[in-house]
Amino acid sequence: MTEAFEKAKALLESQGNLSNEEVEKLVAEHGDMTDEEKIELEAERHKKAREAEAEVTLEQYLEAVKTLDSAEEGSDEYKKAEATVKKYESGG
Repeated sequence: MTEAFEKAKALLESQGNLSNEEVEKLVAEHGDMTDEEKIELEAERHKKAREAEAEVTLEQYLEAVKTLDSAEEGSDEYKKAEATVKKYESGG
């Protein structure tokens, strides 16, 4: 594995995300990555992004419950809040 790839993976693990600028900086400092490393890093970045989106915090849940109480049933706002509540209650 290249040094740039190893540092990028470590940074991704510690931060939870990695911008294109950070990747470009690592490549400039430590040399290019192989195509396979680029693919693996990009896949890992997408996985982390999906995981971050998938988690519903307690604050989001409580706000969604309030919205369910105040929004008109069937409205877009109501449906979005309902989805958030269901996701939280199912462990997401």
